[in-house]
Amino acid sequence: MSNLLSTNIAQLQLKTPTALASGILGYTAESLQLAAKGGAGTVVTKSVGVNPRPGYPNPTVVQAKNALINAVGLPNPGINQYTEEITYSKTLLKVPLIVSVFGYTAEEYALVSQKAADAGADAVELNVSCPHVKYTGSEIGQNPKLLTEVICKVKAATQKPVIVKLSPNVTDITELAKAAEKAGADALTVVNTVRAVVIDIETQTPILSNVRGGMSGPAVKPIALRCVYDVFEAVKLPIFGCGGITNWKDAVEFFLAGASAVQVGTAVASEEPSVFQAINRGVTSYLKRKGYRSVKEIVGLCHQA
Repeated sequence: MSNLLSTNIAQLQLKTPTALASGILGYTAESLQLAAKGGAGTVVTKSVGVNPRPGYPNPTVVQAKNALINAVGLPNPGINQYTEEITYSKTLLKVPLIVSVFGYTAEEYALVSQKAADAGADAVELNVSCPHVKYTGSEIGQNPKLLTEVICKVKAATQKPVIVKLSPNVTDITELAKAAEKAGADALTVVNTVRAVVIDIETQTPILSNVRGGMSGPAVKPIALRCVYDVFEAVKLPIFGCGGITNWKDAVEFFLAGASAVQVGTAVASEEPSVFQAINRGVTSYLKRKGYRSVKEIVGLCHQA
């Protein structure tokens, strides 16, 4: 299975093309290891910033039809405390560790990235697309100038690969992808959650305490797939496809659209970490049935049609 599924992205060697998406299994080494043992080829932590942050009060997560809508508010212990967990995680994990970072300025992104790398992170993923926290995330990810500034600062602060997680909540995602490529990003994650609202008709008020949240799960898959398709045609950077992937057929669609690997999030919460093994087995069977020797052979294949 490993020969068929092994791939590389952003200088990271992955035994399988599936990854734990940021925001699902917490911050601990043990929770990340669950995903790795479940078959993930790499794991991405929840986002961490310069200072500790409590996040939003409940309710922070709502179940919708074929989707979850969340606005947890980037709760995290702060990078100074989290460096200990990064170092410990590296003693347990047999797969690359990617640390998701956020900040309110380019300097904060650079500082957190540098500390994460120094603690042992194999790469950093810049969360420039969180749809529910003001003055960070999407405000940066929607502005090519700000995005360029952040990436340049981070690249100057660390030698580790820099992955940029793009937002679907933009008019033209390819403009942001091009800006990221020009600024020196090593790879892209396409995409973060879709901005959404859900309302309680009895109380006649929004359910989430933050009102607006980010939608994930099967309902967003066609949107994410379109974004991967468009970005693949616009830039040469490798892509982590992300958004609504729950089974091997979803993963194959993302590979054909142009993703070199896929990140799985909401499905892990509903189907346990074994979802990675199920996806890996299905992709392996598909590759053998079609006569391919590597998953790399089908990346972007539908663009040749």
